Order: sequence, then C-alpha cells, then structure tokens
Amino acid sequence: MPPLLTPADRIFVAGHRGMAGSAICRALERAGYYQLLTASRSELNLLEGPAVDAWFTKHQPTVVVLAAAKVGGIQANSSYPADFLLENLKIQTHVIETAWRSGVRRLVFLGSSCMYPKFAEQPIREEALLTGALEPTNEWYGIAKIAGIKLCEALRIQHGFDAISLMPTNLYGPGDNYHSTNSHVLPALIRRFHAATEANAPSVTCWGTGSPLREFLHVDDLGEACLFALEHWSPDPGGLTYLNVGTGVDISIRDLAEAVVTATGYQGAIEWDSSKPDGTPKKQLDVSRLAALGWRARIPLADGLASTVAFYRQALTDHFVRL
Repeated sequence: MPPLLTPADRIFVAGHRGMAGSAICRALERAGYYQLLTASRSELNLLEGPAVDAWFTKHQPTVVVLAAAKVGGIQANSSYPADFLLENLKIQTHVIETAWRSGVRRLVFLGSSCMYPKFAEQPIREEALLTGALEPTNEWYGIAKIAGIKLCEALRIQHGFDAISLMPTNLYGPGDNYHSTNSHVLPALIRRFHAATEANAPSVTCWGTGSPLREFLHVDDLGEACLFALEHWSPDPGGLTYLNVGTGVDISIRDLAEAVVTATGYQGAIEWDSSKPDGTPKKQLDVSRLAALGWRARIPLADGLASTVAFYRQALTDHFVRL
C-alpha cells in the first residue's frame, strides 16, 4: 500500500492564519512536508465559489486540510446565528466540493465537539452524532459543521473521495482569539485575569456558576493529531469517517478559572454571575479510537496554560493579538 502522505504532496492548509491552521502548518513543517500551500483572505475568499475554483486550478493541491471556519463563543453564536450558519456552509461546500472535483487525493476536515447532542452520554463516542438536540447557544455553528462532516462522508460513499474528519474538543494556545465578547471561555479568562492582574483589581466576575465540565486540548496537540491522521489513518470500508481528538480529561470551569489565576499570578477574588448561561453541563470526548491507532495528547493543561499566558503577554507587548 502506498503511503497516505508523501513529502511530494502539495498540501493546502485552508485557514492557515487561524489558531488551528497555524498549528497544523507547524506540525507539517516539523515533519518535513515542504510543499505547503496557503492563501490569506485577501488572496482567496473562501466564501466565493468561483474564486476557490480558480485558485485550485492554478495551484493544483494534492492534499487539503480544511481548518478555515467562522468561530466564536456563546455570545457571538447567539447574536449572529445566520452568519455562523451561512459562512461556514459556504466555506465548507466550496472547499470540499472543489477539492473532490479537482482530483485532490486526501482531505481532512475539522469538525467540532459542539456537533454532539447537549445531553450525549459521557464521555462522548463518535456514534453519538445526530442522536439528540444540540446545545442552543452554538447550534448554528454545530449544524454547519455536521453538514461538513456528512458532505465528506457522502463523497466517500458515492465517489470514493478520500475525505476524513477530526472532531477536536475545546482548543487553546498560540493564535487564539481574545476578543472581549467573541472569544471562547479559556482565552476570555486569560484576558480577564491578565487585565485584573495588571490593574491590581480586587475581584474578577466570571459568567455562569462555574459548574460545567469541559475538556481542553492545546492546539499544537491538534496539529500533531492532524498530521498523524494524514499519515496513518484510512477508514475501514463502511466504517466511521471521523474521529474525536482530545485529552479524554475534563475540568470544571471553576477549576479552570483557578488554573488561569495560577498561570497569570492574579491575587484577587473570583465571583460568579449565575444569571449568565452555563451552556452544556458536561462535554468530554471518548478518544479511545484515536488512542487505539497510536496517538495521544502530550501537553498537560498546566504547561499549556503557562506557555499560552506567556504568548498572550508577548503578543500584547508586540501589539499582535486579536482583541
């Protein structure tokens, strides 16, 4: 059997400037894959189908990693449901269909753990997809991502297109979005506690009760998982075409806040605003399938938080962070 990925492959990483895409590029480069194809939004707008067709015709990628997406936290998803649904559907459809029609040999699509039902049995196995209602605060993004997973699966079934998907848990690390209203929980906590440390604030107020349980994966671990899947995973005929990616370990938001306090050196108190939504009560992935193939996450949360806080502070100093 020929190798699933070779150094001669021309690998297009869509979304290379995002947190996930940049980590995937780093992993590929470390492994010696030198023919990486990238395009900024000014060079290629993935929302425009004809532009995507023209770009593929010109650059002829043989492998595609689709890490581009419109992402955001609870407030952003609740405020802009049409944007999250429309933009993600367009990006996915344009890239996946064009890759298939252009003769791309392999494609990896990044889904999300928010695609699973709100009250899925824990830890969440891949089979839980489409077995129940989604968490309302991110259902628009989740529905779009489900469509992407199923498009990859449908093209594999009908046309033999070698498209696989990965379902990462909550990501954090270099290149995250620290916007005051549109970020996810971990970067929001880092921003808040760093600012409070700088201001010597007596307290910091966090959303919700702090009771929900979440799993967090350093984005460089995701990059390595994507590389591993590209090199080693070919789904069995008729089998699942997507795999969970995570640590398999969760933590309460309250304990996460305490961990961020330690990483930032904040000395004040934490208060909780229970009038704000908690979201899904627990979300922990079953990562046994990927582990059985030979891959596990390697970056402990404490180490990842410390390096992420250092990266964030350096980015602030360099005026290079999304606020």
